[in-house]
Amino acid sequence: MTDGFMGPPWQMDWRLDALAALEALPAHAREMVYAARAELVTAKDPYFRGIEMDVCLPDGIQVVPIRSSEPKGARAFFFDDGNGWLKYTFVPRIENPQIIVEQVFWQGSEPAKAPLAEA
Repeated sequence: MTDGFMGPPWQMDWRLDALAALEALPAHAREMVYAARAELVTAKDPYFRGIEMDVCLPDGIQVVPIRSSEPKGARAFFFDDGNGWLKYTFVPRIENPQIIVEQVFWQGSEPAKAPLAEA
């Protein structure tokens, strides 16, 4: 047990339907979700409050509140230049703070394959 609030890396839990959506994605899209997950669980503040917090995120990733009237509510973590997102909430408990992924969505396209050389 710690004497204060725990910090990153954060625990992450997935709703069953979000986990099923993740597992149904093509392999390259799952890799993007895993990269987004890595950014999220290691963030100093999973809410990414303020513009200066987003500067540490890689290109093509953005975090925004779902509802501006709920500053501590659900967030959308956009990845793949907005083609996919994780909808999550952060539960900042002292003993076991965690991120809960409620939804995974991706509407990107398959990577382009090189044309076969004709003989």
